Amino acid sequence: MITLQELKKLRLIHLCIAITFFTSGLSVNFLQLLLHICLKPFNKRLFRKLMYYLCYSLYSQLVFMADWYAGCKLRVYMDAEDEKKYAGKEHVLLMMNHKYEIDWLAGWMICEKVGVLGNCKAYAKKAIRYVPCMGWAWWLAEFVFLNRDFDKDKEIIAKQLKIVFSYPDPTWLLLNAEGTRFTPAKHEASVKFAQERGMTPLKHHLIPRTKGFTASLPTLRGICPAIYDINLAFKSDEKVPPTMLSLLNGKSVEPYMLMRRIPLEQVPEGEREAADWLQKLFVEKDRIIDSFHETGSFFEKSGVKEVPYKIHKPRLSSLLNFVGWAIYSLSFIFYYLISSLLTSNWTGLITALSVLGIFYWLMGVAINKTQISKASSYGAQSNKTSAH
Repeated sequence: MITLQELKKLRLIHLCIAITFFTSGLSVNFLQLLLHICLKPFNKRLFRKLMYYLCYSLYSQLVFMADWYAGCKLRVYMDAEDEKKYAGKEHVLLMMNHKYEIDWLAGWMICEKVGVLGNCKAYAKKAIRYVPCMGWAWWLAEFVFLNRDFDKDKEIIAKQLKIVFSYPDPTWLLLNAEGTRFTPAKHEASVKFAQERGMTPLKHHLIPRTKGFTASLPTLRGICPAIYDINLAFKSDEKVPPTMLSLLNGKSVEPYMLMRRIPLEQVPEGEREAADWLQKLFVEKDRIIDSFHETGSFFEKSGVKEVPYKIHKPRLSSLLNFVGWAIYSLSFIFYYLISSLLTSNWTGLITALSVLGIFYWLMGVAINKTQISKASSYGAQSNKTSAH
C-alpha cells in the first residue's frame, strides 16, 4: 500500500497542485483587474481592503505547501514585547538576507502568521510584472517595480512608497538590499569590491546596495515607523535542501528566523550616514549568521541580545483556502475532460490535455526560476558591484 509520503512524490499529485495554483491565479488576476477598473477610481480604501483578500488567497496556497503539505516548522526569534505590541500592527520595511531558494516563502510564512500576508509587498524587477499569475498579481497589487536605472527608480520609489503605505491596514514591504540572490560568483565579486574599498568583507551576505535604501528614507519617514531586520538560516547539515522541489515532494525543512524591530528614527538623516548605517547593519547580520552556523545559535558568538523563539502553528485559513480552490479547479478540469471523452469531443479533449500540459510545464518553469543555479548574473561581476 502506498504511503502518504510516497503519494506526495507522484507527478499526478504535482499536476493537481499546478492546476489548482494556476487556475486560481488566473481567476484572482481577473478579479483584481475588475477591482482596478470598477472600484479603484471610486473607492481606493475599499479597493485595497478587497485586494488584501485576493492576494492572500493566492499567496497562502504556497504557505499551505510549506505549513500543511510539507509540515515545515518555522522558528521565529523575536523580542516578546515587540511581538505582542507591534507585529502585524504597523507598517514595516523588511530587510532580509537573500541566500536561499525559499527565503521569500519563509518571509511569507511569518507574514501569514501575523495576519499581513495579503498586504506584503516588495521592491521587484520591472520584468516580473509581465509574468502570468504571480507577476500580474504583484502588478495589480501595487508593488514597487524598478528598472535598475537609479535616476528613474528614485522617482518611482518616492511615488510608489506613498501608495504602498497609504493602505488602511498594516503593510510589510520587503527590500533585498543585496540587490540579488547570493551565489558563489556574486560573493566573490562582493568580497573583491569590499577589499578594494577598505570595507569589511562579508562571509554570508553580499555587500548591500545602499542607493535604493537611502532613496527610500525621505518618503518612509513619517509613514513607516520601523524596519524589521530578518536573519534567516537553515542548518548546513540539514538532510533536506531548502528548495521548492523539496516542498513539492512533501519533504519538511526547518527555517530559523531572527527578527529585530528597529525604529526608523534610529537611522541617520544624512544620505552618507544612512548608507554607513546599512553597511554596519550587514556586518552585524553577518556575525549573526556566522554564529548560527558555528554554534547553532544566533546569539552565542554574535553579541546580539538573546530572545526566545516561537514555533508558529499552521493556520486553518491557508488549508481551507487551498482545499476550496482545489475543489473548484480540479472539478472544472476533470468534468470537462470526462464530458469531452464521453461525447467524443476530441478537439475539446486535446485542448484540455494541452492546458494541463502547459500548467505542468509552468510549474517546472516556476520551480526552475527559484533555483540558485538559475539566478540572474546581476552583481556577479565586480565592475557591476560599483553600483553600490
